[in-house]
Amino acid sequence: MAEKLEQYRGTRVTVRFDACRCIHSRNCVLGDPRVFVPNVSGPWIQPDAAATERVVELVQACPSGALTYERTDGAAGEGPPVVNSVRVWENGPLALHAELHLADGTTALRATLCRCGASKHKPFCDGSHSAAGFTATGEPASRDSQPLAARNGAVTVTPRFDGPLHIKGNLELVSGTGRTLNRVSETWLCRCGQSGNKPYCDGTHKKVGFRADGEMPPRK
Repeated sequence: MAEKLEQYRGTRVTVRFDACRCIHSRNCVLGDPRVFVPNVSGPWIQPDAAATERVVELVQACPSGALTYERTDGAAGEGPPVVNSVRVWENGPLALHAELHLADGTTALRATLCRCGASKHKPFCDGSHSAAGFTATGEPASRDSQPLAARNGAVTVTPRFDGPLHIKGNLELVSGTGRTLNRVSETWLCRCGQSGNKPYCDGTHKKVGFRADGEMPPRK
């Protein structure tokens, strides 16, 4: 894992990469192998290899928030989404997109959080769900819910000690195919991997002796 953020300066945009939060770098390479160059010695991100708007588009498509950018040409940077969401991935993590206020004191716009219980970098996903053979539907049943008065705004994410993710703020839960599952202003989501009511916590973490810190690891 990286000891610090990697930074790649281009003429019009600077791209930053946090390897500790990356789970799908292959997607970047497939998105544009001129910008994200695999298996090279030296800089593997080339911000000037494509149009700036294309680079920005690729970075904003990173669900984990491992990629971020800063415009150096005077244009506006990435802003919070119009609709806060958490997408439930099939057999995988929870992908959040919102103005996220994390328990380590940092903020982010995108993050993928572990729901299999096996990540070594909790609360973030590190891809361990694949090796662990984690299975959980990305299409749970929808719940009756009313439209939120506001669909954006700050969202706080607090991993409870040996327990679930406590999330407060306007948020829409979305299935892997984009179907609305629920609309909440506060919820507790399973991160032990064994709830019988995924993606929600049902207290199973206590029965199975789930262990996890109640704070987020500091960003290095």
